[in-house]
Amino acid sequence: MGSIGRYIFRTTLGAFLLVLVSVTALMWITQALRDIDLMTNEGQGILTFVGLTGLIIPLLVMIIAPIAFMVAMAYVLNKLATDSELIVMNAAGMSPWHLFRPFLAVGVVVALLVAGIAAYLSPRCLRELNQWVNQIRADLVTRIVQPGRFVPLASGALTLQIRERLPNGQLLGIFIDDQRDPKERVTFLAEQGDIITRDTGTYLLLADGSVQRQQTGERDPNIVLFDRYAFDLSKLSSGGTQGGTQKYGSRERYLWELYGQRADDPTLGDRPEQMRAELNDRIVAPLYPLVIAVVTFAYLGAPRTTRQSRTLSLISAIGAVVILRGSGFVGMLAGTRVPAALVVPYATLIAALGFGYWGISRGVIIEPPAFIVDAITKFTEWLAELSARLAGQTR
Repeated sequence: MGSIGRYIFRTTLGAFLLVLVSVTALMWITQALRDIDLMTNEGQGILTFVGLTGLIIPLLVMIIAPIAFMVAMAYVLNKLATDSELIVMNAAGMSPWHLFRPFLAVGVVVALLVAGIAAYLSPRCLRELNQWVNQIRADLVTRIVQPGRFVPLASGALTLQIRERLPNGQLLGIFIDDQRDPKERVTFLAEQGDIITRDTGTYLLLADGSVQRQQTGERDPNIVLFDRYAFDLSKLSSGGTQGGTQKYGSRERYLWELYGQRADDPTLGDRPEQMRAELNDRIVAPLYPLVIAVVTFAYLGAPRTTRQSRTLSLISAIGAVVILRGSGFVGMLAGTRVPAALVVPYATLIAALGFGYWGISRGVIIEPPAFIVDAITKFTEWLAELSARLAGQTR
């Protein structure tokens, strides 16, 4: 890579990082405001709030990075065209593929970044987020429960009441009404209970009590006496454990854990079809930056004179990338119900790659058809006339 290639590589990479950091920060603030109740309702400090919400940043980066790369490429190519550098390099005999190399190199860097996040970093952070939230909400239960007061939890589907709390933290006279399962209502009565924390979660260890299970549609409940029973407080949030085994959803699993998932796996947090769709989404995620590089350069990489507008080509490039990513999202969502839909993202990527390769090899200026250009021109003229009339009426 010569001096020109290094210059383009540095400029594109710098623009990509700037766009990525800016958009990710904006999206992070938007997501963080949704969890502001961690400080207002659950009494957590600002450091805990920032730490918790910061764990979603890798997932945001994985989604935003391909789009940020497209914006960076469009900015650099437009800058080269405005300064007539594309025309000069083309006149000097530089082939389109030679000019495309530094952009492709940045695309490889972005693809490796997305691959690392998709395979390990994002699932790891989401696991930490889930465990941290479980711990906070389990600890919250021990603080908000007051003797003689019925406390609704889990959106009102679970009610907890105690008769007395001893100075050592032990609970006496415990009543738990669990209606989270629509097929069954479970009621616990216990003489005493203690909060215990293990690696698998936080539990309320009940002693000397009974559990009453009332199946929907049945008149008589089943009552079982117990000496000890561990009620899982971690299950009060979306994650938690089942039978002492930590359960993970599809987004919380590492890439290699998504392959060959068994339906009877005790750690399975989602349906197998969701795991299959997530696996395919992780596989195609690193391919988007590479294909976006080809498509964007095919639209904007051809040299133009100063009288030739690049606006329509830029709009077309944006539209092509939107269709490319949109088909990926639709294919993965539909793939949970129709497995054949998982082929859509791969087919779209192959078609876009073939189209971009043809455009770069021919060195043609790709623009919308004439009828679309005429329609846009007429619409622009109509807007100008309307603005002029409105301006004349306000005088």
